[in-house]
Amino acid sequence: MSPELAVLAETLSLPVAVFLVGLVAGMMIEQLRSKLRRNAWQKRNRSDWSGKSRTTGLLKSAWGPRLDQPLRQPDAADQLRIVMGADFTIQPLLNKSEARVLKELERFVETCNPRWQVMAQVSMGEIVRSKDQAAYGCINSKRVDLLLIDDECLPRHAIEYQGSGHHQGTAAARDAVKKEALRRAGIGYHEVVAGQTTPSDLQRLVEKLVTKPAEAR
Repeated sequence: MSPELAVLAETLSLPVAVFLVGLVAGMMIEQLRSKLRRNAWQKRNRSDWSGKSRTTGLLKSAWGPRLDQPLRQPDAADQLRIVMGADFTIQPLLNKSEARVLKELERFVETCNPRWQVMAQVSMGEIVRSKDQAAYGCINSKRVDLLLIDDECLPRHAIEYQGSGHHQGTAAARDAVKKEALRRAGIGYHEVVAGQTTPSDLQRLVEKLVTKPAEAR
């Protein structure tokens, strides 16, 4: 007991002194608890700001402690509301140069094997699969310009149209990713270069790639 409390206890009756001593002791304990809680909160905040969370899978707020609820993805109703509040316009699937290549390909493929088809702007996520989710995520949103499919609708060869400014920026690196994924899946990869590939070159390529019908062999 502190000297001040001892003096107070001597000057007051025993019941009152005991009450006051208990009151002061309770206040001191509460102050200690408050200090401990404040220190714990500050420590948790420093951990959150450093980007390290003790609980895996929970999101953190940039303005305070981590949040205990995961970020909710828009459901169908939310998506409909968002779409209803936006404007949309039609966009050509291919530019004029790509469209010319498509028509030439269709003509040459029809001559070689009418059961084969040419498709445009095909998502790679629809024609190749991988159990490696990270690898699949690298190609899922990428597309091939033109795709030759056989009579069983199996993808056989991808045709990439390389325009005049195609190799600007990171285009070459993106093409390398697509090319490697297609190669591993067993799909051919071929380039048609603007100003270099002639219609005759394209015809010879198609004749090389497209399998002739069984009755024509």
